Amino acid sequence: MISELGEEYVTQLRKVYAGRVPGGADLVTYWHEKARAAIVADQAIRAGFVSTNSIRGGANRKVIERIKDGCRIYNAWADEPWINEGAAVRVSLVCFDNGKIQTDIISEGKDVIEIYADLTAQQTGAESLDMTSALLLSENKKASFIGTQKTGPFDIPGDLARQWLQCPANTNGRLNSDVVRPWANGMDITRRPSDTWIIDFGCSMTEAEAAFYEAPFEYALANIKPLRTDKREGNANSKWWIHQRPRPDMRLAQVPFSRYIVTPRVAKHRVFVWLDKSVLPDSRLNVICRDDDTIFGILHSRFHEVWSLKTCSWHGVGNDPTYNAASCFDTFPFPEGLTPNIPAADYANNPHAVAIATAARRMVELRANWLNPAEWIRRGPEVVPGYPDRILPINEAAAEQLKKRTLTNLYNLRPTWLANAHRALDEAVAAAYGWSPDIADEEVLSELLKMNKERS
Repeated sequence: MISELGEEYVTQLRKVYAGRVPGGADLVTYWHEKARAAIVADQAIRAGFVSTNSIRGGANRKVIERIKDGCRIYNAWADEPWINEGAAVRVSLVCFDNGKIQTDIISEGKDVIEIYADLTAQQTGAESLDMTSALLLSENKKASFIGTQKTGPFDIPGDLARQWLQCPANTNGRLNSDVVRPWANGMDITRRPSDTWIIDFGCSMTEAEAAFYEAPFEYALANIKPLRTDKREGNANSKWWIHQRPRPDMRLAQVPFSRYIVTPRVAKHRVFVWLDKSVLPDSRLNVICRDDDTIFGILHSRFHEVWSLKTCSWHGVGNDPTYNAASCFDTFPFPEGLTPNIPAADYANNPHAVAIATAARRMVELRANWLNPAEWIRRGPEVVPGYPDRILPINEAAAEQLKKRTLTNLYNLRPTWLANAHRALDEAVAAAYGWSPDIADEEVLSELLKMNKERS
């Protein structure tokens, strides 16, 4: 908005709509709020809008929730292809009124009882299942984060990073490994690892302190500083060598652990993987700061996937689900006694925790065997103790085969062995909830929503 409309205009716009439209909401939502205000003031009777389908989630949805407070949504189509050929967008259509005119409520062309803020609906004769009513749970606080936002070419190829890592100690007696780390974004998870590293001076290092790391700093001085100065945000100017969003809270939460869980924020399949503590996660990853297989297994179960698909937003022409830390993780009720605010050691002997952990480890092991068959790979030489070794193909033929071995392709195929591994995991998680393993998705959502209300 600022780049297109100018900072002065956007500042004034947000000031006028303060308390009505969240700062992170898209520009289109201001028209929804403008229409709502007109209807409430009896200056209009009803309104209808077409917008991208992102209106249903995140900060945008707060505007739809406000509409429901004073008006009634009487007609909606949540997720439709746009009519213009070649337009890489999907849309939501939403109509709302003062509650006095329209007699029917219609969702996707069918009569319903109510349309919720995420544009799902309560069907006639069905239980009310308003997922937008799910509340944040204190037991999940300070565990899930968005990865760092670098804003600048801090990322570097692996070969250059390894050159710097092999340099002698700097004049401060410290090695470049202090500020040069492996890096991962969403595509490193859904495709093959890209062997990308990153310059990372942390959250609070001064420019003088950073300058002691000679090779990385001089690179940053030449390649990053020119792109970070004279920017709107003061942090970009005054601390050009620091990432724009270095996520100090996330880094603090990672301290006790040797590894952590990530999931791509936007992905066709909701997959979770482990990353070594040495790897810095990008903002296209959602980070869960836990290192135990039990929490990992619960997150990778069918039950969390069903919940996340109902509480997520959607992205792009591919309509891929977008995992939001606040709505997908922070609202999710874990099984009693296995929640993120409890240290793993406290439930280490819990039979349900053990069963989930065992199934999760087995699934991860099988996936790793498929992604990197021992016959096709070799390990690159260790450069820095504690940093993950590179996985390299043994020859060109193996390299071509490995290109096809991605998590996305694996879950597109979903071979029987993978389905069996997930079934075993789901059975262990279902037992922890006290459910039958073949419980229907709608019943899962109903039970989880009740748990959310009881704990919030």
